This record gives sequence, C-alpha cells and structure tokens, in this order.
Amino acid sequence: MASIVETAPLVLNIGVVLGAAATMGFAARKVGLPSVIGYLATGLLVSPFTPGFVADNNQLALLADIGIVLLLFEVGIELDLRKIGREQRALLWNVPAQMGFGVLVGTPIFLWLGVSLFGSLLLSLSVAMSSSVVIVNITRSPRRRTDTSTEEALLGWSLIQDLVGVAAAAVILTLFGNAEKPLVVAIGGLFAFSGIAIVASKILPKVLQAVRWDGDLFLIYSVSFGLVLAALGTVVFDIPMALAGFVAGLAINQSRDTEDVRKAILPFRDLFAVLFFVVVGTLIQPATVIEAAPFAALVLLLMVLLKTFPTMLLARVGKMKVKHSLLGIGVSQIGEFSFVLSSLAFAQGEISSSQYTGVLLSVVLSISGSTILVRLAPKKG
Repeated sequence: MASIVETAPLVLNIGVVLGAAATMGFAARKVGLPSVIGYLATGLLVSPFTPGFVADNNQLALLADIGIVLLLFEVGIELDLRKIGREQRALLWNVPAQMGFGVLVGTPIFLWLGVSLFGSLLLSLSVAMSSSVVIVNITRSPRRRTDTSTEEALLGWSLIQDLVGVAAAAVILTLFGNAEKPLVVAIGGLFAFSGIAIVASKILPKVLQAVRWDGDLFLIYSVSFGLVLAALGTVVFDIPMALAGFVAGLAINQSRDTEDVRKAILPFRDLFAVLFFVVVGTLIQPATVIEAAPFAALVLLLMVLLKTFPTMLLARVGKMKVKHSLLGIGVSQIGEFSFVLSSLAFAQGEISSSQYTGVLLSVVLSISGSTILVRLAPKKG
C-alpha cells in the first residue's frame, strides 16, 4: 500500500495536467484558436513560476521525451522518398536549399551575437526547421484555407525537413558536440547505431508477422521497438534520443508492416505530443520574458527572412502547383526537434538562460502565429 500512496501524487499530476490541457485546448478551439495554444497556456499555468497548482516538471519532461521519440520514430516510418520523388520532385531540392540557406546565413548572425560556433549551428538549424505536429494540425483544421496540393506540399516539406535536419544535426553533434570524444569514435558510434537499427529492422517484421493476429501485442512490440532503439542510441552511442528515434523509424521504413506500425503508435504520439507542448509552457519564466524578448524577436525575424520568404520563393521558382503564401506561412514555426536542439545547446552551456527563454518564446509565438495566419492568408497566391 505504501508504494500506491507514494505513486498516487504522480498519477494525480499527470491526470490534472492532461485534464487541464484538454480543457484549455477545448476553450482555445471555442474562440477560434488552435488547441496547441491551449496546451502551451496550460504549461504556463501549472509551472512553478505562476501561482496555483504546480506540476512535477521532471515527470512531465520524461513523458514529453517519450512523445518526441515516438513522433520522430513515426516521421521516419512515414517518410517515403520514392513517393515524394514521383509526386513532389521539387521538394527534394527546395527543402535542402531552404535549410542550407538558413544555416549558412543564420550561423554568422548568432556568432556575431557572441554565441559559440556549436551553439550558433544548433540555433540556426532550429530556426530552419518547422513543426511536424503543427503542420499536420494545419492540414486537418476545418478552418484551413489550403487546398489538397498545398496540404500535401506542407506535409512533404515537413518530412524532408526532418530528414535533412536530423542528418545535419548528426553531423554537427559528431563534429562539435562532444569535445572529449575523438571524432573517429563519434562517427564510428553513429554508423554502429545505424547498423544496429538496420539489423533490428530485419527482426521486427518477423516478430510482427508472428503476432499480427493480436492487436495488443502488435502495438506493444511496435512502441517498444522505437523506444528501446532510441534509448540505446543515447545510452551506448551518446546520440540524442529524438535523432535516434528518427533513425529507428527510417530503418523499418520499407517494411510491409510500415503503415500498420505507424497507425498503431499514432494515438500514443498524439497524447505525448500534448505533454510536449505543456512542457514548453512550463519552462517559460514570466519574470525573464522582458529580458528575453529582444532575442525572441530576432529569432522570429530570422525565421521570416530565412524560412518564410525563401520557402515562397523556392516554391515559385520550382513551379510547384501550390498556394505559395499559405505554404510559406504553414512552415513558419519553430517546433519540437528545434526545441530539442536548443535545449541541448542550453544544457551544454552554449547559450544563456535568457537566450533559451527567447527561443521558447519564439516557439510559442511562431506556433500561435502560423496556425492563425494560415487561416487569414489570401486564398490565392
């Protein structure tokens, strides 16, 4: 009984937060705002920096980490380069061009502000990437003004961003992330983990075939595969879990059970994604908002100049049959993997507390802005 008494507050913590998030998300929807804004507001309300109920942030952060792993695991599974090459070939060069431009221009700007090279690379890559969760929500919104081709382009843009971003992050982390580890060892670890993921991907389909008759076992094996590989990448090879989760998803990308695995983990991904946005809200300290506001404004300005406008331009140059303004606005947010990168930079002392708060503010403002503006953008253009 003692153990039950000890764990009851933790269960209460999760229950209260999820209930509050659902209520705030519902309220946001009722006034015409995206539910994500309600989740972010919930985090602020249950944070230690505001009066009232204070959630256990460590516990929420653990669940949010699981959510990010499952999210990028699912993204890796969903990525079909052959399909994108057939139907949206322009994305294969448009997206790398957009991200490369963002990193090449953004890095010197952050360096000029006194951020280290490692921190500048992570921040500029964060600005160059968007939120898969928010883009999916944009394409599902009943108030959206996007057409089918623009929605497919948004989803494809997000998927290629994740692929390019994870690859770029792997290179940056390998070259600059751990000064104590020799470069050869870091590169070897990355290849070794990829090899393990490939071997595991050969085993998983056989296991899933054996339990296909039982939906519960199929789900459990699917989720455990992503979590174990992601954690293994971090514990053994010192690879960030989100990155390792994406690699694990890519490894089983061509399995005939791919779509079934993706569908099985979607409910878990969506539930934990809510906690991710709540966690972002809990990290914002109202007392430091004024100090962090200039850096947040700079990040948002760079996002517009290095992502929004280039995306519109590249879509026009690539003669993509989409609504260019809606495509540009749709990708104009800083999301979950960007949060992982900036958190890593902060944890390693590469950016200051004020700068980290500025990034968090830009996450909140960009997500709110893009989801609202995409409904107000002109239907043409």
